[in-house]
Amino acid sequence: MTEEEKIFAGRLFDARTKELRNIKHKAHVLCQKFNSLDEYDENRLPIIREFIGKIGKKYYFQGPVQFNYGCHTFIGENFFANFNTTILDDGRIYIGDNVMLGPNVSLMASSHPLIAEERTAMKYKDGHVSVSEYADEIHIGNNVWIACNVVVCGGVHIGNNAVIGAGSVVTKDIPDNYIAYGNPCKPVRMITEKDSKLDLL
Repeated sequence: MTEEEKIFAGRLFDARTKELRNIKHKAHVLCQKFNSLDEYDENRLPIIREFIGKIGKKYYFQGPVQFNYGCHTFIGENFFANFNTTILDDGRIYIGDNVMLGPNVSLMASSHPLIAEERTAMKYKDGHVSVSEYADEIHIGNNVWIACNVVVCGGVHIGNNAVIGAGSVVTKDIPDNYIAYGNPCKPVRMITEKDSKLDLL
């Protein structure tokens, strides 16, 4: 079993292996390239397609961006991400259509064991010591707005039409049609017609 296969099988894996470093390196180099270009440069946005798992026809990243693997992330149509998007996609990340990310949003589909020896002292046959990780998927539904400075942790499902308030740390599932916020983030109430802002037109 390869180290990448271990990720998807829910096993502990060693992110320092050359196999995984090579996959990540492609995304890291292309993120650097993306971040170095002017936002009006027509060559900038297509760079995302060179390393992403899948993305819709219409999307925009304000930048800077940082993906860990890139190829483990799958994004639908009409996606928008504001400044400083960080996507730690060791585990797979699935994002639906019409999703908006505010500034400084982090999607963190990776974790380490809590017991120190499991995290830092697991030896392979060749004697090298692993910094062990494991990764749970993140699923974000359609029409979701994740506001600024939010962290979404691995294993979380965010339902369709949900809104995640600024500064939240999302560690549990959020149902469809709810506004949720806090640390830890909790569903607060359903979004209703009373939340309409059409009167501001």
